[in-house]
Amino acid sequence: MNAMDPRPLYTRAAGRIAELIGTVRPDQLSGATPCAGFDVRVLLSHLAGGARRIAVIGAGGDGLAVRPFVDGVPDDGWVAAYDEARAEVRAAWADDARLEALVRVPWGEALGRQALAGYVMEAVVHTWDLSEALGRPLELDPELAEFALMIAGRVLPEEGREDPELPFGPALPAPEGADAYGRLAAWTGRRPFVTA
Repeated sequence: MNAMDPRPLYTRAAGRIAELIGTVRPDQLSGATPCAGFDVRVLLSHLAGGARRIAVIGAGGDGLAVRPFVDGVPDDGWVAAYDEARAEVRAAWADDARLEALVRVPWGEALGRQALAGYVMEAVVHTWDLSEALGRPLELDPELAEFALMIAGRVLPEEGREDPELPFGPALPAPEGADAYGRLAAWTGRRPFVTA
């Protein structure tokens, strides 16, 4: 991971998120998600806020100073809010030197490439959350899930995730025959919704 460039993967993940956001109907905004305590509206707020946070980190700012949620977005404004945030990410990480810079993220200090890889993982997990909440309207990218699962295995130990303040719950057993998204969801403490 130390030599890889996670920017193309982040761009792909953000593109899939944008496509999913484009499918959200107003009547789905208050629906539950597999992300504990988040309805669809709060998850959209977190997706846009998380993108803004990693943009600030990429630009050399303090990511901890950025709230990972956005407020004041009208129900029909989520596509624009997320598109603006992901454009900020692209601009902030355009310089290759940012990948080698030491940055401050919620889990400590890391090289830029490591921080961005962590945010790819988070984006992919939340892509699955949103997809489940919406009834799986689009096919998800299995390569992104494999990458996120690899990162999750490195940064999220199986033990010690009982603290309710942590963003990922205790690991669960993956269902038999689960694909990479199913294994990722289980590793991050999520259960799939029953969907048609």
